[in-house]
This record gives sequence, C-alpha cells and structure tokens, in this order.
Amino acid sequence: MSTAGTRKVRKCRVSKNEKSELNFSRLPPLLRTQLQPLYDKEVSSCSNLEVDTIHHGDALELLPKLESNSVSLSVWSPPYFVGKDYEAHLEFREWQELLRGVISLHFPIIKPGGFLAINIADILVFRDHEMPRIQAEVVGRQRSSVSRKDVLQAMQKHPDFNRYQLAELLGCSEQTIDRRLNGNNIRGGKSVAQTRVKIVGGLVEDWALDAGFYPYDRRIWVKDPAWENSRWASLSYRSVDEFEYLYIYWKPGITRIDRSRLTGTEWKEWGSRGVWQFPSVRSNDDHEAKFPIELPTRAIRLLTDPGDIVLDCFVGSGTTAIASIREKRHFIGIELDAGYVQLARRAVAKQTIRLIESQSNYHANPDFEID
Repeated sequence: MSTAGTRKVRKCRVSKNEKSELNFSRLPPLLRTQLQPLYDKEVSSCSNLEVDTIHHGDALELLPKLESNSVSLSVWSPPYFVGKDYEAHLEFREWQELLRGVISLHFPIIKPGGFLAINIADILVFRDHEMPRIQAEVVGRQRSSVSRKDVLQAMQKHPDFNRYQLAELLGCSEQTIDRRLNGNNIRGGKSVAQTRVKIVGGLVEDWALDAGFYPYDRRIWVKDPAWENSRWASLSYRSVDEFEYLYIYWKPGITRIDRSRLTGTEWKEWGSRGVWQFPSVRSNDDHEAKFPIELPTRAIRLLTDPGDIVLDCFVGSGTTAIASIREKRHFIGIELDAGYVQLARRAVAKQTIRLIESQSNYHANPDFEID
C-alpha cells in the first residue's frame, strides 16, 4: 500500500485565496471589512499531504503541511482522557495541550465559511486531589442493619458510652460503629483521590475561540448506555455514560446553505434535530474507541458538498474516510498509531474498490491497493 513518502510532493506556490464565487461589492460594508482579509490573505499551497490518503504521523506535526483554506470540514474524535489504553500515557495537562494545539492548527487550513466538528464527551472519572472524600453509605451492601442515624440516636441517649458499649447496645461490632461515624471503608479508600465529572465543553469552546473559530452548533449523540463501564451504577446516584457531544465551530467566511443536501424526511428526523440517537459500535474488536459511521456521515452530508475535502486528524480505523468516500467527498486522514494506519488504509482501499465496481463516479486515489 502506498504511503505519503512514496508520492511526489506538489510544488509550492503562494497565491491569493480563491474568491471567484464571492461578489464582495454586494456585501454590506461591515461584513465586507470583516471578510475581505480572510480571502485576500496570501497563503501557501505547499503541501506534503496528498488528498484521499491515510497519513501516518502526529497531527501536531502534519496539520501545518496541509494546504491553506482547503478543508471544508474537519470532523474528528480526540482521546477523551477516560483511561483507554491508547491514551494511558497522557496527563491531563498534556491532554489539554494536545487538543488546544490541534484546534489552533485547524484555523489556517479550514476554508472561510467552513467547519470544525469535534465529537467529545465529558470526563466522568476525573481525579481531583482537592475534592473532599465522599461519605457514601451504601445501604444495600451493609452487612449490619444499623444505620448512622441509629448510632447518633444511641449516642444522644447515652452520651457517656464508648463505641464498645454502643456496639453492645445496638447488637453490632465496634467496627460497624466506627464505619457509620467516620465513613471508613467507603468507595475510594483513604488515600486515593476522589473522582468527579469534568465538563469539557467550556474548555473546547475557549480553545476554538482563541484560534479564531466561533461556536456554530452543537448536537447530542445518544448512544448505548455503558453499564459495564460504569464504576458506580450501584454505588452512587451518578448516571451511566450514554451520550456524547458534537461541537461544531465555524470559520468566518461565506457559508453555502443548500437545503437540498438532505431530503425533507431527513431534515425532520435528524437534520434539524439537536439530539441524534443511533447505536454505538457493538464490536470494537479492531479499535478501542471506534465511533459509528453514522456520526461522521451526518456531519459530512449536513455541512459539505460532493467533491469537498473532509479531514480527520485522529482517523483511527478509518471510519470518517469511509464515510467520505461513500458520500463522494475527498478525505485526508492522519493517525499516530501505525497499526491503525494500516487498518484504515485497507478499509479505504476495499471501500474504494467497491465503489469502482459499482460504477460510482467517485474519483479515487489510484495508488490505493489492498495488501
């Protein structure tokens, strides 16, 4: 299978941004003043990254090599900082720096009027060393029926009793008295940091605004409830993990609104709906955190036209690339893990051949082959 290194790099050129589709004389003066610099700015089209290719490397290193103002939509799902094997090396500070850097590097490469769509979830098990220890009295798991209230009432009636006398009075052990009063043996132990929910939406918004993007929309994806992954389904009042966000950011510019991209039924069922509901990937046997193809497919159909370039800088097993091919869009995929790169390339090659065999009018990268 071909790689970026085996292909010829296009010659660099510096030119004005294309604006043939725009008639600036018809724009209001204020809008003309705001948008003109985005289209008049000289940009480099020097690119080492070919379209319709899965590239192996770090997004922070490869994104600057993309052609300026070339991507209509970048849709991706970053590491969530939830303890997956592929993100185990990341500290929270490093995770923030990664996302902040990737978002910042998107602004030069997104077309004016284009979109950045980030699929992400809140961190439900965020360790906070400053958080007070949760005093969780799990009634259903108590071996003794004696409650904290029973102990406090006994102490009020017998203020001179020690815990041994209280235990004899209530018919339990002195350890039970100590647990009810001091919260010993609760979830988390004495030395382990407590966990709480970390809301990430505000962080992502700040990073996007700093880069020059503006919040355009947000959708909620309702997925399968992750009962088996919940550490507290029976130990607290917290909810299980069953939804994620799709935050959509806009780069200032002229955005083409074409309602014919979807059918009337599709607009009613999901195009204009803030909540999308479809199953998670039931078998993540080749990637630990694969998202369903329906997610990038909807974003691609909603926000791009056939022939546009779609980017995924955490492409994983290639789901976004497959969705792009099916919807007659070009794609660029970036992936750090060499194993996933090969997996994605094979998936893309197979999908491309299927479309060619079905006499699709999609013009694929001719260098793709099946191993």
